Amino acid sequence: MSKKLILDVLKKTRSSSKIINKQEELKSESENDNDSITSKYFDIKRKRKRNSVKIQSDTKTIDEETKSKINEINTESNPHEHNAVDDKIKKRKSIQSENESNTETINNVINKGTNSSINEVNTESKPETCETINNKIKNPIETVVNPNKWMPQNWEVMLENIRKMRSNETAPVDSMGCHKCSDPNADPRISRYQSLIALMLSSQTKDQVTHAAMQRLNTYGCTPEIIMNTPDDVLEQLIYPVGFRKKKVQYIKKASKILIEEYKSDIPRTLEDLCKLPGVGPKMGHICMRIAWNEVSGIGVDTHVHRICNRISWVRKRTKTPEETRMDLEEWLPKHLWCDVNHLLVGFGQEICLPRFPKCESCLNKDICPSSTIKNKK
Repeated sequence: MSKKLILDVLKKTRSSSKIINKQEELKSESENDNDSITSKYFDIKRKRKRNSVKIQSDTKTIDEETKSKINEINTESNPHEHNAVDDKIKKRKSIQSENESNTETINNVINKGTNSSINEVNTESKPETCETINNKIKNPIETVVNPNKWMPQNWEVMLENIRKMRSNETAPVDSMGCHKCSDPNADPRISRYQSLIALMLSSQTKDQVTHAAMQRLNTYGCTPEIIMNTPDDVLEQLIYPVGFRKKKVQYIKKASKILIEEYKSDIPRTLEDLCKLPGVGPKMGHICMRIAWNEVSGIGVDTHVHRICNRISWVRKRTKTPEETRMDLEEWLPKHLWCDVNHLLVGFGQEICLPRFPKCESCLNKDICPSSTIKNKK
């Protein structure tokens, strides 16, 4: 019944012989076509566009009448069919507009400075200091905080107080940390290698001792080729009194050989490959990615960070190893703070939150820290 009604409308309104011929073609095609009336309407409309300008103008009124009739038929026969097509079109347009909006946002971010940061890495600029990296992370992109996610009490106040206590940068890590151990005049590739060696020596060793050992190595010649060909006893004398120096000498020489053979005397570009080197763990890997490649892959957690996070209850429950602390800390701490949390807490642990006899009386967090000796005395 619906097909006949469409044909009646077209017969009454089309006067041109060409249009009648078109209608007969459509009639013959419709006999073998099992598509819905709506799809046939769109086929008619597409074919009509191919006609001459004259036919288009003649049939403008016909289109309007035909469309209204077909809508009536669809409503009577299958009201959901036409609505489904409209819904798909609306959904497609919505997705397209959303993609255009996202593309525009990404382009704006790139135009505002992302390209400059990428170019600095690609042109093999020298490793940046932690201070420079921290300055780049000012005004980070705001992250949506999940209200159901566990977060320590007063953690933002504590962090801000630690920043104030560290503002003078008088801790050993500020002037003798691993980011200060490479030769400032060295080639970027060699500078990255020296930062890696400094991190390997720093395990269980004070910053002052590591820094002094690196100065001697740099003077001697700290490149993969020179280190690999240096006798073990000479290398031990150069890094003395670094802790576990015999084992570290073996790790350094094996790692240097791998770097020469597999990485063209450079260091690996990914955290996974860094951690495959002898004597390199997750803490060293994350810090090396930040110092050498200016990338934040995770939080570097050493004994200072591990101890302080447990003291100020920045972990959900007490952790036994630095790696457990790292995983717990990364679950709740906003990612834009990962870069400088190690540097802040290490210096804080060197000057105020000491391993033994912490200076709680000098700490700005003494009234809110759960481990404060001053708070407990009141």
